[in-house]
Amino acid sequence: MSERRPRSHRPHRAALAAAVLAITVPLVAGCDAVSEAVPESLGGGSTDGRTTAAAGADAAEPQVRVNVRRGSTGVAVDKVVEVTAAAASLDRVTLAPAGGPTEDAPRVAGRISDDGTRWRAADRLEPGVAYIVRVRATDVEGDRLRRGVRFHTAELSLDQQTYPSVAPLDGETVGVGMPVIVTFDVPVTDRAAIEEHLTVTARPQQVGSWHWLSATEVHYRPREYWKPGTKVAVEVDVNSVPAGGGVYGQLSRSVDFTVGDAHVYRVDARAHQMKVFSNGKLLRTLPVTTGKPGFTTRSGTKVIIEKHDVKRMNSETVGIPAGSAEAYDIDDVQWAMRLTYSGEFIHAAPWSVGSQGYANVSHGCTGLSTADAGWLYAMSRRGDVVEYVGTDRPMTLENGFGDWNVPFAEYRKGSALS
Repeated sequence: MSERRPRSHRPHRAALAAAVLAITVPLVAGCDAVSEAVPESLGGGSTDGRTTAAAGADAAEPQVRVNVRRGSTGVAVDKVVEVTAAAASLDRVTLAPAGGPTEDAPRVAGRISDDGTRWRAADRLEPGVAYIVRVRATDVEGDRLRRGVRFHTAELSLDQQTYPSVAPLDGETVGVGMPVIVTFDVPVTDRAAIEEHLTVTARPQQVGSWHWLSATEVHYRPREYWKPGTKVAVEVDVNSVPAGGGVYGQLSRSVDFTVGDAHVYRVDARAHQMKVFSNGKLLRTLPVTTGKPGFTTRSGTKVIIEKHDVKRMNSETVGIPAGSAEAYDIDDVQWAMRLTYSGEFIHAAPWSVGSQGYANVSHGCTGLSTADAGWLYAMSRRGDVVEYVGTDRPMTLENGFGDWNVPFAEYRKGSALS
Protein backbone atom coordinates (compact mmCIF):
# COMPACT_ATOMS: atom_id res chain seq x y z
CA MET A 1 0.00 0.00 0.00
CA SER A 2 2.90 2.32 0.54
CA GLU A 3 6.12 3.42 -1.04
CA ARG A 4 9.18 3.68 1.25
CA ARG A 5 9.61 7.31 2.27
CA PRO A 6 12.18 9.29 4.26
CA ARG A 7 11.49 10.32 7.83
CA SER A 8 9.71 13.60 8.33
CA HIS A 9 8.63 15.77 11.23
CA ARG A 10 6.19 14.03 13.60
CA PRO A 11 3.40 15.45 15.76
CA HIS A 12 4.03 16.05 19.47
CA ARG A 13 3.20 12.95 21.51
CA ALA A 14 2.54 12.09 25.13
CA ALA A 15 5.45 10.86 27.31
CA LEU A 16 6.30 7.15 27.21
CA ALA A 17 7.14 4.90 30.17
CA ALA A 18 10.65 3.39 30.29
CA ALA A 19 12.75 1.97 33.09
CA VAL A 20 16.37 3.12 32.78
CA LEU A 21 19.59 3.01 34.82
CA ALA A 22 20.67 6.53 35.79
CA ILE A 23 24.27 7.75 35.57
CA THR A 24 24.99 10.17 38.43
CA VAL A 25 27.07 13.28 37.80
CA PRO A 26 27.50 16.56 39.71
CA LEU A 27 25.96 19.71 38.30
CA VAL A 28 28.83 21.39 36.51
CA ALA A 29 29.64 23.99 33.92
CA GLY A 30 29.96 23.27 30.20
CA CYS A 31 28.38 20.91 27.65
CA ASP A 32 30.88 18.15 28.33
CA ALA A 33 32.54 19.18 31.58
CA VAL A 34 32.36 17.46 34.99
CA SER A 35 35.23 19.18 36.83
CA GLU A 36 33.28 21.29 39.32
CA ALA A 37 30.14 23.39 39.71
CA VAL A 38 30.80 26.78 38.13
CA PRO A 39 27.88 29.27 38.08
CA GLU A 40 26.99 30.60 34.59
CA SER A 41 30.17 29.33 32.89
CA LEU A 42 31.12 26.73 30.29
CA GLY A 43 34.45 25.23 31.32
CA GLY A 44 36.16 22.04 30.18
CA GLY A 45 36.99 18.85 32.04
CA SER A 46 36.38 15.09 32.31
CA THR A 47 34.00 13.48 29.79
CA ASP A 48 33.18 10.10 31.40
CA GLY A 49 29.85 11.27 32.88
CA ARG A 50 30.50 9.86 36.39
CA THR A 51 30.58 11.56 39.80
CA THR A 52 34.01 13.03 40.57
CA ALA A 53 35.84 11.76 43.66
CA ALA A 54 35.94 15.23 45.21
CA ALA A 55 32.24 15.80 44.88
CA GLY A 56 31.01 12.28 45.73
CA ALA A 57 31.70 12.56 49.45
CA ASP A 58 29.30 15.44 50.09
CA ALA A 59 25.67 14.25 50.21
CA ALA A 60 24.45 17.82 49.77
CA GLU A 61 26.44 18.28 46.56
CA PRO A 62 24.14 19.52 43.74
CA GLN A 63 23.74 16.66 41.26
CA VAL A 64 21.91 15.72 38.10
CA ARG A 65 21.22 12.25 36.84
CA VAL A 66 21.05 11.66 33.08
CA ASN A 67 20.05 8.19 31.92
CA VAL A 68 22.41 8.31 28.94
CA ARG A 69 26.18 8.16 29.53
CA ARG A 70 28.20 11.02 28.07
CA GLY A 71 29.85 10.01 24.80
CA SER A 72 27.63 6.94 24.32
CA THR A 73 27.22 5.62 20.79
CA GLY A 74 24.64 3.20 19.44
CA VAL A 75 21.94 4.47 21.80
CA ALA A 76 18.62 2.80 20.93
CA VAL A 77 16.11 5.09 19.24
CA ASP A 78 13.35 4.05 21.66
CA LYS A 79 15.36 5.40 24.62
CA VAL A 80 13.34 7.94 26.62
CA VAL A 81 15.82 10.49 27.96
CA GLU A 82 15.39 11.61 31.57
CA VAL A 83 17.16 14.19 33.73
CA THR A 84 16.74 14.37 37.53
CA ALA A 85 18.20 16.80 40.06
CA ALA A 86 19.22 16.56 43.75
CA ALA A 87 19.97 19.60 45.94
CA ALA A 88 19.01 21.70 42.92
CA SER A 89 16.00 22.68 40.85
CA LEU A 90 15.86 22.28 37.07
CA ASP A 91 15.20 25.56 35.29
CA ARG A 92 15.55 24.51 31.65
CA VAL A 93 16.38 21.28 29.81
CA THR A 94 16.77 20.91 26.04
CA LEU A 95 17.40 17.81 23.96
CA ALA A 96 18.27 18.48 20.32
CA PRO A 97 20.59 17.35 17.53
CA ALA A 98 24.11 18.71 18.04
CA GLY A 99 24.01 20.44 14.68
CA GLY A 100 20.63 21.99 15.37
CA PRO A 101 17.08 20.74 14.74
CA THR A 102 16.05 19.66 11.24
CA GLU A 103 12.81 18.41 9.71
CA ASP A 104 14.05 14.81 9.95
CA ALA A 105 15.57 15.25 13.43
CA PRO A 106 13.64 17.89 15.35
CA ARG A 107 14.17 19.06 18.91
CA VAL A 108 12.79 16.51 21.38
CA ALA A 109 10.13 18.04 23.58
CA GLY A 110 9.79 17.33 27.29
CA ARG A 111 8.61 18.91 30.51
CA ILE A 112 9.99 19.67 33.96
CA SER A 113 8.00 18.29 36.90
CA ASP A 114 6.18 20.72 39.16
CA ASP A 115 8.76 20.30 41.91
CA GLY A 116 11.63 20.99 39.50
CA THR A 117 13.46 17.72 40.17
CA ARG A 118 12.70 15.79 36.96
CA TRP A 119 12.56 16.31 33.21
CA ARG A 120 11.33 13.58 30.86
CA ALA A 121 11.38 13.51 27.07
CA ALA A 122 7.96 13.42 25.43
CA ASP A 123 9.23 11.69 22.33
CA ARG A 124 11.65 9.08 21.10
CA LEU A 125 14.89 9.60 19.20
CA GLU A 126 15.91 9.48 15.54
CA PRO A 127 18.56 7.05 14.21
CA GLY A 128 22.12 8.09 13.41
CA VAL A 129 21.89 11.47 15.15
CA ALA A 130 24.30 13.16 17.59
CA TYR A 131 22.22 14.69 20.40
CA ILE A 132 23.08 17.09 23.21
CA VAL A 133 21.18 17.33 26.49
CA ARG A 134 21.66 20.81 27.95
CA VAL A 135 20.62 21.49 31.53
CA ARG A 136 20.31 24.77 33.41
CA ALA A 137 19.53 24.58 37.13
CA THR A 138 19.69 26.49 40.39
CA ASP A 139 21.25 24.95 43.51
CA VAL A 140 19.98 25.30 47.05
CA GLU A 141 22.14 28.39 47.60
CA GLY A 142 20.69 30.13 44.56
CA ASP A 143 23.69 29.69 42.26
CA ARG A 144 22.84 29.01 38.60
CA LEU A 145 24.53 25.93 37.17
CA ARG A 146 24.83 24.39 33.70
CA ARG A 147 25.46 20.91 32.44
CA GLY A 148 25.65 19.14 29.06
CA VAL A 149 25.78 15.53 27.82
CA ARG A 150 26.39 14.49 24.23
CA PHE A 151 25.55 11.05 22.79
CA HIS A 152 24.90 9.39 19.42
CA THR A 153 22.00 7.13 18.44
CA ALA A 154 22.31 3.87 16.51
CA GLU A 155 22.23 3.90 12.72
CA LEU A 156 19.29 2.08 11.12
CA SER A 157 19.01 0.86 7.54
CA LEU A 158 15.69 1.03 5.68
CA ASP A 159 15.32 -2.73 6.27
CA GLN A 160 15.42 -1.96 10.00
CA GLN A 161 12.57 0.55 9.73
CA THR A 162 8.94 -0.05 8.84
CA TYR A 163 6.85 2.70 7.25
CA PRO A 164 3.09 2.84 7.99
CA SER A 165 0.56 3.75 5.31
CA VAL A 166 -2.90 4.66 6.55
CA ALA A 167 -6.40 4.52 5.07
CA PRO A 168 -8.69 6.44 4.95
CA LEU A 169 -6.80 9.50 3.80
CA ASP A 170 -6.56 12.58 5.96
CA GLY A 171 -9.67 14.71 5.40
CA GLU A 172 -11.55 12.00 3.49
CA THR A 173 -15.28 11.38 3.91
CA VAL A 174 -16.05 7.66 3.82
CA GLY A 175 -18.95 5.26 4.13
CA VAL A 176 -20.13 3.63 7.35
CA GLY A 177 -18.35 0.35 6.55
CA MET A 178 -14.86 1.75 6.05
CA PRO A 179 -12.24 0.13 8.30
CA VAL A 180 -9.10 1.91 9.41
CA ILE A 181 -6.20 0.17 7.67
CA VAL A 182 -2.53 0.47 8.60
CA THR A 183 -0.09 -1.25 6.25
CA PHE A 184 3.64 -1.66 7.06
CA ASP A 185 6.31 -2.08 4.39
CA VAL A 186 8.57 -4.22 6.65
CA PRO A 187 6.93 -7.03 8.67
CA VAL A 188 6.02 -6.41 12.30
CA THR A 189 6.91 -9.33 14.57
CA ASP A 190 6.15 -7.60 17.88
CA ARG A 191 2.54 -6.79 17.10
CA ALA A 192 1.63 -5.95 20.69
CA ALA A 193 4.37 -3.29 20.97
CA ILE A 194 3.13 -1.60 17.79
CA GLU A 195 -0.58 -1.94 18.57
CA GLU A 196 -0.05 -0.21 21.93
CA HIS A 197 0.80 2.89 19.89
CA LEU A 198 -2.24 2.74 17.56
CA THR A 199 -5.19 4.85 18.68
CA VAL A 200 -8.62 5.49 17.18
CA THR A 201 -10.78 8.19 18.74
CA ALA A 202 -14.37 8.51 17.49
CA ARG A 203 -16.87 11.28 18.21
CA PRO A 204 -19.44 10.06 19.13
CA GLN A 205 -17.58 7.26 20.93
CA GLN A 206 -18.07 3.73 19.57
CA VAL A 207 -16.62 0.43 20.76
CA GLY A 208 -14.09 -1.02 18.29
CA SER A 209 -11.04 -3.22 17.94
CA TRP A 210 -7.87 -3.75 15.95
CA HIS A 211 -7.42 -7.00 14.02
CA TRP A 212 -4.15 -8.18 12.45
CA LEU A 213 -4.62 -9.74 9.02
CA SER A 214 -0.89 -10.36 8.62
CA ALA A 215 2.51 -9.13 9.83
CA THR A 216 2.16 -6.14 7.50
CA GLU A 217 -1.54 -5.23 7.79
CA VAL A 218 -3.80 -4.36 10.72
CA HIS A 219 -7.42 -3.15 10.52
CA TYR A 220 -9.77 -1.42 12.96
CA ARG A 221 -13.58 -1.51 12.89
CA PRO A 222 -16.31 -0.56 15.34
CA ARG A 223 -18.71 -3.16 16.74
CA GLU A 224 -21.44 -1.99 14.35
CA TYR A 225 -21.19 0.18 11.24
CA TRP A 226 -19.92 3.68 11.99
CA LYS A 227 -22.64 6.13 12.95
CA PRO A 228 -23.24 8.70 10.17
CA GLY A 229 -21.44 11.96 10.86
CA THR A 230 -18.79 10.40 13.12
CA LYS A 231 -15.49 12.27 13.33
CA VAL A 232 -12.55 9.87 13.62
CA ALA A 233 -8.95 10.66 14.63
CA VAL A 234 -6.28 8.02 14.04
CA GLU A 235 -2.86 8.20 15.71
CA VAL A 236 -0.19 5.81 14.43
CA ASP A 237 2.44 6.77 17.02
CA VAL A 238 5.08 4.25 15.96
CA ASN A 239 8.16 6.33 15.17
CA SER A 240 11.15 4.59 16.80
CA VAL A 241 8.89 2.02 18.51
CA PRO A 242 10.40 -1.52 18.44
CA ALA A 243 8.52 -3.66 15.93
CA GLY A 244 10.49 -6.82 16.74
CA GLY A 245 13.55 -8.43 15.22
CA GLY A 246 15.63 -5.25 15.34
CA VAL A 247 13.05 -3.32 13.30
CA TYR A 248 11.63 0.04 14.45
CA GLY A 249 8.75 2.20 13.30
CA GLN A 250 9.99 4.71 10.74
CA LEU A 251 7.43 7.48 11.08
CA SER A 252 4.35 8.46 13.06
CA ARG A 253 1.14 9.36 11.24
CA SER A 254 -2.02 11.30 12.16
CA VAL A 255 -5.19 10.99 10.07
CA ASP A 256 -8.60 12.59 10.63
CA PHE A 257 -11.61 11.51 8.58
CA THR A 258 -15.39 11.86 8.60
CA VAL A 259 -18.11 9.26 8.14
CA GLY A 260 -20.82 10.30 5.70
CA ASP A 261 -24.40 9.14 5.25
CA ALA A 262 -25.24 5.49 5.88
CA HIS A 263 -25.37 4.03 2.37
CA VAL A 264 -26.23 0.33 2.51
CA TYR A 265 -27.01 -1.55 -0.72
CA ARG A 266 -28.67 -4.97 -0.36
CA VAL A 267 -28.32 -7.37 -3.27
CA ASP A 268 -30.37 -10.57 -3.54
CA ALA A 269 -28.79 -12.79 -6.18
CA ARG A 270 -31.87 -15.01 -6.35
CA ALA A 271 -34.28 -12.12 -6.83
CA HIS A 272 -31.82 -10.32 -9.17
CA GLN A 273 -32.32 -6.96 -7.49
CA MET A 274 -30.53 -4.35 -5.38
CA LYS A 275 -32.27 -2.26 -2.73
CA VAL A 276 -30.53 1.07 -2.17
CA PHE A 277 -30.85 2.52 1.34
CA SER A 278 -29.58 5.87 2.61
CA ASN A 279 -29.77 6.49 6.36
CA GLY A 280 -32.31 3.67 6.62
CA LYS A 281 -34.60 4.99 3.88
CA LEU A 282 -35.20 2.91 0.75
CA LEU A 283 -34.41 5.13 -2.25
CA ARG A 284 -34.76 2.71 -5.16
CA THR A 285 -34.90 -0.98 -6.09
CA LEU A 286 -32.66 -1.71 -9.09
CA PRO A 287 -32.67 -4.76 -11.38
CA VAL A 288 -29.25 -6.44 -11.50
CA THR A 289 -27.47 -9.50 -12.74
CA THR A 290 -24.81 -11.34 -10.72
CA GLY A 291 -22.46 -14.28 -11.31
CA LYS A 292 -23.56 -17.24 -13.39
CA PRO A 293 -22.76 -20.89 -12.47
CA GLY A 294 -19.01 -21.33 -12.25
CA PHE A 295 -18.56 -17.63 -11.48
CA THR A 296 -20.82 -17.32 -8.45
CA THR A 297 -20.90 -13.94 -6.72
CA ARG A 298 -19.91 -14.13 -3.06
CA SER A 299 -22.53 -13.68 -0.37
CA GLY A 300 -21.69 -11.61 2.69
CA THR A 301 -20.83 -8.02 3.52
CA LYS A 302 -18.62 -6.13 1.11
CA VAL A 303 -17.37 -2.56 1.17
CA ILE A 304 -16.59 -0.30 -1.79
CA ILE A 305 -12.78 -0.22 -2.08
CA GLU A 306 -12.30 2.14 -5.02
CA LYS A 307 -14.23 3.87 -7.81
CA HIS A 308 -13.48 4.28 -11.54
CA ASP A 309 -15.67 6.23 -13.91
CA VAL A 310 -14.13 4.15 -16.73
CA LYS A 311 -12.13 0.93 -16.31
CA ARG A 312 -10.70 -1.70 -18.60
CA MET A 313 -11.75 -5.23 -17.62
CA ASN A 314 -9.74 -8.16 -18.91
CA SER A 315 -10.57 -11.77 -18.04
CA GLU A 316 -6.89 -12.72 -17.78
CA THR A 317 -6.63 -10.67 -14.56
CA VAL A 318 -9.10 -13.07 -12.90
CA GLY A 319 -7.64 -16.27 -14.29
CA ILE A 320 -9.68 -16.67 -17.47
CA PRO A 321 -7.19 -17.13 -20.34
CA ALA A 322 -7.44 -15.25 -23.62
CA GLY A 323 -9.00 -17.32 -26.37
CA SER A 324 -11.22 -19.34 -24.04
CA ALA A 325 -14.99 -19.40 -24.38
CA GLU A 326 -15.34 -17.16 -21.30
CA ALA A 327 -12.62 -14.66 -22.23
CA TYR A 328 -13.39 -10.94 -22.37
CA ASP A 329 -11.48 -7.68 -22.76
CA ILE A 330 -13.58 -4.51 -22.48
CA ASP A 331 -11.76 -1.18 -22.57
CA ASP A 332 -14.46 1.18 -21.35
CA VAL A 333 -16.60 -0.31 -18.61
CA GLN A 334 -18.40 2.64 -17.00
CA TRP A 335 -19.16 3.41 -13.34
CA ALA A 336 -17.04 0.60 -11.89
CA MET A 337 -16.81 0.22 -8.09
CA ARG A 338 -14.51 -2.50 -6.74
CA LEU A 339 -15.82 -4.76 -3.97
CA THR A 340 -13.16 -7.50 -3.72
CA TYR A 341 -9.48 -7.88 -4.48
CA SER A 342 -10.39 -10.95 -6.55
CA GLY A 343 -12.25 -8.83 -9.09
CA GLU A 344 -15.90 -8.34 -8.12
CA PHE A 345 -17.27 -4.92 -9.12
CA ILE A 346 -20.56 -3.13 -9.41
CA HIS A 347 -20.61 -1.58 -12.90
CA ALA A 348 -22.63 -0.62 -15.91
CA ALA A 349 -23.35 -3.64 -18.12
CA PRO A 350 -25.45 -2.48 -21.10
CA TRP A 351 -24.82 -5.82 -22.84
CA SER A 352 -26.83 -7.67 -20.15
CA VAL A 353 -29.81 -5.33 -19.67
CA GLY A 354 -32.14 -8.02 -21.00
CA SER A 355 -31.09 -10.34 -18.17
CA GLN A 356 -31.02 -7.78 -15.38
CA GLY A 357 -33.81 -8.54 -12.92
CA TYR A 358 -34.31 -12.01 -14.44
CA ALA A 359 -31.09 -14.07 -14.62
CA ASN A 360 -27.49 -14.21 -13.46
CA VAL A 361 -25.18 -14.06 -16.47
CA SER A 362 -22.01 -12.24 -15.31
CA HIS A 363 -18.55 -13.51 -14.38
CA GLY A 364 -19.14 -12.52 -10.74
CA CYS A 365 -19.70 -8.79 -11.00
CA THR A 366 -22.99 -7.03 -10.34
CA GLY A 367 -24.24 -5.52 -13.59
CA LEU A 368 -26.72 -2.65 -13.93
CA SER A 369 -27.99 -0.53 -16.79
CA THR A 370 -25.76 2.43 -17.62
CA ALA A 371 -28.30 4.88 -16.21
CA ASP A 372 -28.77 2.97 -12.94
CA ALA A 373 -25.04 2.40 -12.52
CA GLY A 374 -24.34 6.10 -13.09
CA TRP A 375 -26.95 7.13 -10.52
CA LEU A 376 -25.53 4.73 -7.92
CA TYR A 377 -21.93 5.74 -8.68
CA ALA A 378 -22.73 9.42 -8.16
CA MET A 379 -24.06 8.88 -4.62
CA SER A 380 -21.48 6.31 -3.54
CA ARG A 381 -18.15 6.73 -1.79
CA ARG A 382 -15.34 4.51 -0.55
CA GLY A 383 -16.53 2.61 2.52
CA ASP A 384 -20.19 2.27 1.50
CA VAL A 385 -21.64 -1.14 2.33
CA VAL A 386 -22.98 -3.76 -0.09
CA GLU A 387 -24.67 -6.76 1.57
CA TYR A 388 -25.17 -9.86 -0.60
CA VAL A 389 -27.44 -12.84 -0.05
CA GLY A 390 -28.66 -15.66 -2.25
CA THR A 391 -25.53 -17.67 -3.07
CA ASP A 392 -23.59 -20.49 -1.42
CA ARG A 393 -20.17 -18.87 -1.96
CA PRO A 394 -19.10 -16.88 1.13
CA MET A 395 -17.25 -13.59 1.29
CA THR A 396 -14.02 -13.77 3.32
CA LEU A 397 -12.26 -11.44 5.75
CA GLU A 398 -9.16 -10.93 3.59
CA ASN A 399 -10.73 -10.49 0.14
CA GLY A 400 -11.13 -6.74 0.18
CA PHE A 401 -12.48 -4.83 3.18
CA GLY A 402 -14.13 -8.00 4.50
CA ASP A 403 -13.99 -6.94 8.14
CA TRP A 404 -17.75 -7.29 8.66
CA ASN A 405 -17.90 -10.99 7.79
CA VAL A 406 -16.96 -12.23 11.27
CA PRO A 407 -18.78 -11.50 14.55
CA PHE A 408 -17.22 -8.70 16.57
CA ALA A 409 -16.30 -11.02 19.46
CA GLU A 410 -14.26 -13.12 17.03
CA TYR A 411 -12.86 -10.07 15.26
CA ARG A 412 -11.38 -8.60 18.44
CA LYS A 413 -9.50 -11.87 19.08
CA GLY A 414 -7.32 -10.74 16.18
CA SER A 415 -5.94 -7.94 18.34
CA ALA A 416 -2.45 -8.53 19.70
CA LEU A 417 -3.65 -7.03 22.99
CA SER A 418 -6.79 -9.14 23.41
